[in-house]
Amino acid sequence: MFNLLVISADGWPASRGLISAQRVLEYTDRHIIDRYEPSGVLDTRAVLELPTVFASENAYDGNQPPARVGTLTRVQNVGNEFRLEYVFDPDIPPIPNSVLFDSAANDLNIDTTSVIPESSRNHWSIKDVDLYKVLLQHGSGQKPMPKVFSLPDEPIDPNLVAVMMPFTAEFHPVYQALKDAIGSLGLECRRADDIWENDHVIQDVAHLIAKASIVVCDLSGRNANVFYETGIAHTIGREVILIAQSAGDVPFDVAAIRHIRYLPNSEGLTKLQAELCGRIETLKARR
Repeated sequence: MFNLLVISADGWPASRGLISAQRVLEYTDRHIIDRYEPSGVLDTRAVLELPTVFASENAYDGNQPPARVGTLTRVQNVGNEFRLEYVFDPDIPPIPNSVLFDSAANDLNIDTTSVIPESSRNHWSIKDVDLYKVLLQHGSGQKPMPKVFSLPDEPIDPNLVAVMMPFTAEFHPVYQALKDAIGSLGLECRRADDIWENDHVIQDVAHLIAKASIVVCDLSGRNANVFYETGIAHTIGREVILIAQSAGDVPFDVAAIRHIRYLPNSEGLTKLQAELCGRIETLKARR
């Protein structure tokens, strides 16, 4: 699933924009409307979970700005409009309208045949499509080619959840709690120290992140290795769940991304397990 937000050919401002409430969920299949607008009211929390394409209408001279992929951070209904706050993903290159509304339109379920196609109307639609898969197929968001390590060509394992966290003894109970929670969902949980396939640890870490469908990153203690691994996971487009024992553990650059806060005691770990399971089930439902 992904949000498609289209406004005038002037393009989207850097972090805030508006869209008419009357144009919300146009060009959207009925089953998606029932899911995201039950009882005629948009579920603003649910749409925040979806990746979002911020596009501009086709300009008469073709000079509209390219679309950007990003994340909605706030959606507020005020009168007859929705006020939006968002961030663009710096790791995904801009998408020309010629790709979005032409060569990739059919795969993205974008309507190009109506009297007023989606490329010519200010609106908000939701598509039941794997956005990142389609973009890669059409040459946008090309696979990264790191120099320090390599990424495997193996497919993502939908049942594998990778955990990035410090290896010190104080985190053993936390890892066990994560393993138990993930295992209860019928999924496999692995950490880099569970494997030894390559001479260099970073190669094992990169392979684990690349093969996993979800990566849980524990930012507690501001561990430099975990920060590095979180960056890898974000860059190659994995679903990332951030957890931390303190708000101060979360770096400024990712502070706008939601995270699970937990206490490293019995009650806190039980709560962490429940919230983690809920988040994983939400991510699985989106596939």
